[in-house]
Amino acid sequence: MKNKMSYLLLFISALSLSSPVIAALPFFLDDSPTLAPLVEQVSPAVVNISVSGKQIAPSPMNDLFEFFNQQRPNQTEQPFVGLGSGVIIDAKKGYIITNQHVIDSADEIQIELKSGQILNATLIGQDKQSDIALLKVETNTTLSAMPFADSDKLRVGDFALAIGNPFGLGQTVTLGIISALGRSGLNIENLENFIQTDAAINSGNSGGALVNLQGQLIGINTAILGPNGGNIGIAFAIPANMVKNIVEQLLEHGEVRRGILGVRGGEITAELAKSFALESQHGAFVYQVNSDSAAQEAGIKAGDVITAVNGRKIKSFAELRAKVGTLGSGKTIKLAIIRDGKSIVLQATLKPPQAQPKGQTSHVLHPALSGAMLTNKANNQGVTIKQVQQGSMAEHVGLQRADIIIGINRTLIHNIDELQQMIDSQPAALALNIKRGEQHLYLMLD
Repeated sequence: MKNKMSYLLLFISALSLSSPVIAALPFFLDDSPTLAPLVEQVSPAVVNISVSGKQIAPSPMNDLFEFFNQQRPNQTEQPFVGLGSGVIIDAKKGYIITNQHVIDSADEIQIELKSGQILNATLIGQDKQSDIALLKVETNTTLSAMPFADSDKLRVGDFALAIGNPFGLGQTVTLGIISALGRSGLNIENLENFIQTDAAINSGNSGGALVNLQGQLIGINTAILGPNGGNIGIAFAIPANMVKNIVEQLLEHGEVRRGILGVRGGEITAELAKSFALESQHGAFVYQVNSDSAAQEAGIKAGDVITAVNGRKIKSFAELRAKVGTLGSGKTIKLAIIRDGKSIVLQATLKPPQAQPKGQTSHVLHPALSGAMLTNKANNQGVTIKQVQQGSMAEHVGLQRADIIIGINRTLIHNIDELQQMIDSQPAALALNIKRGEQHLYLMLD
């Protein structure tokens, strides 16, 4: 009984005493602590998703044709089916959120409620960069919705429930904790600011709910790290605040009208922190401020360290990029900045992205590419080195005029934007796949 009381006290301490769950939660079932009342409250808001459609059959030959910039042969479409999970966020209007990759290319989307009822869903909007999709169902059935939590208030060690449809088995609940916050550089999505949890999540959980002990949605389960797609206690979820921002734009516009701050930067290394006399390595270091950008108008300068967005601290440039990238253009944000050892607060109004004309030259900010002038190759076939400054870092790593960058590591690169996105994702190694005349080679960036 002593051990059971210890577990009970642990769960009580994790819950807010003002939470409505406390009043309804019979902690003992046959003298054992239980989360069953909480699960009964929130699980009707989690649905199973099945999709079907047609897609081009993958072939190892496709990459070879793209690698050598050759036209692919005629390709055939093949039918596919898929499974995932979703979360009802508006019971009256029938809105459901899931991962974009769950419904990608689907011609038919079906929702299965916990009761077993099957409903057809329509796609309201989707955003590939954040991996969020918004669905809608029409039904006379009374639905249950899950409220959003403020995911910026999460702490490592908080309890979390994962609810979804692993392997198509049907609704499953697992318990864990928040293992880490602000995870990025995983190359899973373009905008990464993941919650990491050790709650057991497997294939089919994608789009399902990560829930706190107050019955609120803290994240959308998205990816796992493990061999052959199996659970090893490392899983990732998109924070609820990012999801909420995306949903608001999808509802208003049917698409995401992303806001752009207009800075390029990177993470704060130990060497950088020492050089700029920074007390911490947390924050986003600004390498460059783009002209006519929101950042320039706000007064941000190269060498600034952005430490918080709207009063919420950030740990990295990737987190800054993810937070700003899920806000809409026209939104005004407050940025806490360290400049020359002093703390200041600036206000910036995000601008819409500006399309880069074909062939326009640009500098890509990576130290090893300093001194290289880049331009998009015609027909979206890579990035051409237009000029290399003598004695520059770009010359030092081996770049030459007329080189064509067609990939990083083993990922194809079609234009400057994709090159920058790969650099911003901070992979463990950066190997440029270069086409030089008829020769193909790799150049490592330090």
